[in-house]
Amino acid sequence: MSIRKRLTLILLSMMVLICFFALVKGYQKSMREGETLLDNELKIVALVLGEQPLVKTAQAIKLNSANTQLLYQIWYQDTLLSGSASLKIEPMDFEEGFQTANIAGQRMRVFVLTQNNRKVIVAEPISKRFELAEAVILSAMLPMLWAVPILAVFISFFIKHALAPLTQLSKQLAERKANDFSPISWHVTDQEIKPVINRLNDLFQRVETAYLRERFFASDAAHELRTPLSSLKINVHNLKKLENDQYYEQELEAMSQGVNRLGNIVEQMLILGRTHPEQWQKQFTEQCLLVITQHAVSDQYDKIDEKNLTISLEGDDFKINGDEFTLTTLISNLLSNAIKYTPTNGKITIKLVNNVGCYWQIDDSGSGMTDEQKQRVFNRFYRVGGDQHPSGEQGAGLGMAIVQHIIAIYSAQITLTDSPLGGLTARVTFKGEQHG
Repeated sequence: MSIRKRLTLILLSMMVLICFFALVKGYQKSMREGETLLDNELKIVALVLGEQPLVKTAQAIKLNSANTQLLYQIWYQDTLLSGSASLKIEPMDFEEGFQTANIAGQRMRVFVLTQNNRKVIVAEPISKRFELAEAVILSAMLPMLWAVPILAVFISFFIKHALAPLTQLSKQLAERKANDFSPISWHVTDQEIKPVINRLNDLFQRVETAYLRERFFASDAAHELRTPLSSLKINVHNLKKLENDQYYEQELEAMSQGVNRLGNIVEQMLILGRTHPEQWQKQFTEQCLLVITQHAVSDQYDKIDEKNLTISLEGDDFKINGDEFTLTTLISNLLSNAIKYTPTNGKITIKLVNNVGCYWQIDDSGSGMTDEQKQRVFNRFYRVGGDQHPSGEQGAGLGMAIVQHIIAIYSAQITLTDSPLGGLTARVTFKGEQHG
């Protein structure tokens, strides 16, 4: 829920709660004041009736009162001189003053006045008092109840106006690209927003510094290493031709493998530095995953044949909007890992599924991974088992980190699970629209 809606609901809830308490208090106060007012009316009517001539009559005296339910009796020495026909009571049942009693099946307020051997009894229904109090409360609270929806509109409008700077800041941040760390050039006078912008600008500056430091370090280091590595390769190649001693050949072969490993690390670092989502998404075109997978298998077929691995490619072909280089790197790295960690005479299966969910999947019959290894395998320079892995394969520990970067470019999802072949299943699920 937005802050605007939350504030509006809070303020309206407080208003309704206050109105409710005001209604309760008003009702109680109206009842007390109404009872006092009507009791005084009963007393005045009794005094007026007490001044009437002592003449016995069957006709009731007409009371000029707004209360048409006002009843009375006038007694003189136990003789009823006059009274309302619907009031059937005996004077000895009531004491002097105010009291409440059940008369003719309803609760009534009774006032008894005794003077000069004359007793005057005046009564009215209690329900009349409640009706009066309710009428007063409704007349006072009805305008307030009608005002609540109008106030809700005004409150929502003014809250929206007050939160406009925050909304504008949110839009600016939403439209900002991931690699844009420039300060927010927006001057505000609101004391609540100003420190937020200042803190964000400080954060952008620190993040940009760390971002550039990491990016340029990897890129510069890789470029600087390329030249000496190339020189070493040439020298090793030349030494191999000059020396025929078997000892030297073994040493040179080990040196050559080390140089090749360093060269692989350099290339992986360069690829890692190039895989930024904003950079690649601008050049997306329609790509056929089946063709890219076939090329990746073809490029690494020598390694597959060297270990006598059985590899199969099955499933439905589908096309996605992407970049050939990033997709090739993604598939090649996952395939390379499967080849490395699958033992000789093992099996690798690649599936392309274009159904309810579109995904690319590779299974191998290697030793697999533990749950902890599956969590850590995407960390840079982390290798399962390190250089002591039973496969004996050398690596830089950057392959899966690059895979994760490419996954982010496509807003895809990668899951690592245990494979039915006994090793690892790596599934890449692509979101959005795919074409068969």
